[in-house]
Amino acid sequence: MNKGFLPVTKEEMLEKGLSQMDFVYVCGDAYVDHSSFGMAIITRVLESFGYSVGIICQPDWNNPESINVFGEPRLGFMVSAGNMDSMVNHYTVSKKRRHQDAYSPGGQIGKRPDYAVIVYCNLIRKTYKKTPIIIGGIEASLRRLGHYDYWSNKVRRSILLDSGADIISYGMGEKSVVEIADALNSGMDVSDITFVDGTVFKTRNPDYLYDAVKLPDFEEIKNDKVKYAESFAIQYKNTDPFTGKRMYETYDGAMYVVVNKAAKPMTTMELDDVYALPYMRDYHPMYEKDGGIPAIKEIKFSLTSNRGCYGECNFCALTFHEGRIVQARSHESIIKEAKECINDKDFKGYIHDVGGPTAEFRKPACKKQLKYGACTNKKCLYPKPCENLEVDHSDYLSLLRKIRKIPGIKKVFVRSGFRFDYVVADKDKSFLKELCKYHVSGQLRVAPEHVSDNVLSKMGKPGVNIYDKFCKEFEKVNKELGLKQYIVPYLMSSHPGSTLKDAIALAEYLRSLGYMPEQVQDFYPTPGTVSTCMYYTGIDPLTMNKVYVAKDPHEKAMQRALIQYRDPSNYELVKEALIKEHREDLIGFGKECLIPPRKMGNLRRFTNKQDKKIQNKNYKQKSGKKNKRNK
Repeated sequence: MNKGFLPVTKEEMLEKGLSQMDFVYVCGDAYVDHSSFGMAIITRVLESFGYSVGIICQPDWNNPESINVFGEPRLGFMVSAGNMDSMVNHYTVSKKRRHQDAYSPGGQIGKRPDYAVIVYCNLIRKTYKKTPIIIGGIEASLRRLGHYDYWSNKVRRSILLDSGADIISYGMGEKSVVEIADALNSGMDVSDITFVDGTVFKTRNPDYLYDAVKLPDFEEIKNDKVKYAESFAIQYKNTDPFTGKRMYETYDGAMYVVVNKAAKPMTTMELDDVYALPYMRDYHPMYEKDGGIPAIKEIKFSLTSNRGCYGECNFCALTFHEGRIVQARSHESIIKEAKECINDKDFKGYIHDVGGPTAEFRKPACKKQLKYGACTNKKCLYPKPCENLEVDHSDYLSLLRKIRKIPGIKKVFVRSGFRFDYVVADKDKSFLKELCKYHVSGQLRVAPEHVSDNVLSKMGKPGVNIYDKFCKEFEKVNKELGLKQYIVPYLMSSHPGSTLKDAIALAEYLRSLGYMPEQVQDFYPTPGTVSTCMYYTGIDPLTMNKVYVAKDPHEKAMQRALIQYRDPSNYELVKEALIKEHREDLIGFGKECLIPPRKMGNLRRFTNKQDKKIQNKNYKQKSGKKNKRNK
C-alpha cells in the first residue's frame, strides 16, 4: 500500500495504472483520511485486502453525472451518509436547519441531501441498474429495519428497501465488507450473499428464513404502537453476536428483510491492524481553498483506545451499532499513533483525547462475555453494577502514564465520556486522582443528565445519589491536590418519563448548587435507541410499561426553561410551570425560591461575560454544597 490519498478523480485512477475501480465509495462527508472517520477505515481496510477504491464525496445529487467520476466499478458501489445521520447533521431537535456542517468544506451547510443514503443510491440506480450497492455507516446501520423517523413523524420502511441497495453492512463493518468483497470477487451474485454476519439482505425466497426470529410485520408496527415496541424489544435482545438470533421483517406478505447476527468483536490484534493502516491523518488538500474541514480540529490529535460500551444508556444507539462488548487496542498501537501525532507540523503538544464511547473501558465487563456474550436479561451497570462486573482502571491508567511520558507531549486530555458510577465503584481511587492531576484542565464535563430518579430510570442511568457521591470524591481529591477544578454537568430536558414535576426537581437541585447551565440538550429522538421507542410509543420496550412523554412544544419549552430558570427570557415559562404544578412556594424572595413574584429589571441574567463570571465564581465556591445565593 502506498502512502497517499485514495483516488478522487479518473485521472488519479489512471495514474495508478487502473482502468476500472473495484469499488466506488460515495459519502456525504468530505474526504478526511483519518481513523476517526468510518469512510477512511472501510476504504483503507479494502485497500489492505487488495481492492482498489475510488472516492466520491458529496456528489451533486441533482446531477447523475456526479456519480460517474470513475465509471462503473468492477464489484460495486459503497454508500454512506457519513459520520452522522444526515438528518441529525441538518436539523436541531426543534427541526430547525443548522447553520454549519463540520464535515463539509469550510463548514458549509447544504453539501449533502436529507436522507443522504436513499438519495445517493437512487442517483446511482438512474445510471447503473444492476451494479451491486452496499450501504453502511450510522444512517444505514440504525435504519436497517422498520423504524420511527422523528423528522417525518412516521414509521418508515427498512432503508434497504427505500434506497434500492442490495445489502447493508451494519455496525463497524470491517469484517463484513471484506467478506462481501471476497464473495463478489469470486463471481457470486450479490443476491446470494445471505450468510455474512453483520449484514442485512432482502429476499422473496422464504428458504432464507432458516433459524430466524419472525418480527411483527411492517404493517403491524406501522399501525400499532404496542407491536412496534414488541418488535424493538426483540431486536434489542438480539444485538449480541454470541446470543443474538437472525431476525426478519415481512413487507406486503412477500418481501423479507433479514438481519444476520452481529459480527463478532474484533480482537486486539485485528484492531491494531486496522489502526496501523496508512491514513494521511488529514483532510484532502482539495479542500484547502475552502478553509478545510472543521471536524478534523478536535479529532486529528485524539487517540481511539476502544470500541463498544456496556453502559447502555437508553438514549444512546451504541448497543445497536458498536455493541456492548468492549474491544481495545494494544498500548503499543496507541503509543505508536501518539508518536505520529508529534511528527505532524500542526501538533502543539496536546493530545485532545484518549478514549472511545466510554473512555476508561478497556476490556469486556466480565470474563464470560467473550464466550457467552452479554446478558440479555440485565445490564452491567444499571440499576447498580453487576456482581460479575470487573471494575478496574489499571490498564487505562497505565496507558495514560505511558503517553504522558512520550517526549514532545505536554498534556493528555480525557474528553471522551466516562462513567462516573464506574469510577465510584472502583475502590482504588488512583485513576480519579491522576485524572484530576494530569488530564483535566479546570473543568470536568460529566453526564448525570438529570437528578430525578424517575427520569434516570428511563434513561438507564444510576440514581442521583451516585452522582452526588462522585462529586464529593472529585472535590476531595482536588482539595488534596491543591487544585481548583469543577464539574460541569451535561443535562437533558424532556426525556421520556420527565414531567414538569421532575423538571422542577432538577431546577431546585441546580439552585442548591448555585449553578445554571449555559447549554441544555432537549431529548432528540434518533433511530436505534430505547428512548426513541419510548418517545414514539409511550411504552418502555424493555418492560412494556407505559411511559409519560412530553411532546407538546410548549411543555417541552417549560421543561427546558426550568433548567435555566435564572435567564430573564425564561421567566414567564418558569412561572407558568410552577403555577401549573402548584409550586407557588418557589415564587418569591426567599433563598429557596427560583424566581421573584414578578419579572424585575434587575433580575440577574447570565447572558454576558461579566455575569457569567459571577455565576461561575458562586458555583465554584459552593460546588457540592448548599449555595448561599444573594437575595
